[in-house]
Amino acid sequence: MVQVDHLTKTFHSGRGQVAVLRDISFTVPEAVAAAVVGTSGSGKTTLLNCIGGLERPDEGNIRCFGKNIESFSTKSLGRYQRREVGFIFQQGNLLSYLTVFQNIAFPLVLNGMDTKGIAARVTHLLERIGLPAAQKAMPHELSGGEMQRVSAARAMAHAPKLLLADEPTASLDSETARKLVRLLLEMGREKHCTLLIATHDPVVFNLADQVIHLKDGKILKKEKK
Repeated sequence: MVQVDHLTKTFHSGRGQVAVLRDISFTVPEAVAAAVVGTSGSGKTTLLNCIGGLERPDEGNIRCFGKNIESFSTKSLGRYQRREVGFIFQQGNLLSYLTVFQNIAFPLVLNGMDTKGIAARVTHLLERIGLPAAQKAMPHELSGGEMQRVSAARAMAHAPKLLLADEPTASLDSETARKLVRLLLEMGREKHCTLLIATHDPVVFNLADQVIHLKDGKILKKEKK
């Protein structure tokens, strides 16, 4: 379960203080897919970054699967991100100098899996995302939809408890977006993974189990389906 209590985050800029998150509280049960919905600037990305430990909130508390993220040391936070969290970014963020196989294998290497195990897991994932012949392809040789499918496979490679996806369908057409979201939901359910997907895409929040609406850094409403 992911539990966020009274989360506040403010950034300092040349225009002064900008409150990005304002007293945010919500809970996402284990193995549930939640869409975090809002327009650009509503605080979606910052919220996911705080939950993933990429940014520290100014106030509030985040508990993921019984662990207080804010209490982690740098070493413990790194272990949490490496073993328990998968990230999908808006542009995929594949490593341009690695092949598709190597990109998907990257988190498995970091977590110390043996070579045979890595090969079996990556091969399975390539089949799962419909790209079995793309092992040796470089990221620049992929279409936008293919890049995001590879990003999904990389994020799920180490079977994380939590998947954080930031606008994963932003650059995709509606049909490709629908296929990607369904793939994420299916892969998440297979591994009993909790999903938080930041989006303004109706394709995503129509398929999610729970929808959290953000506006100007505040929760406007919460819906359960």
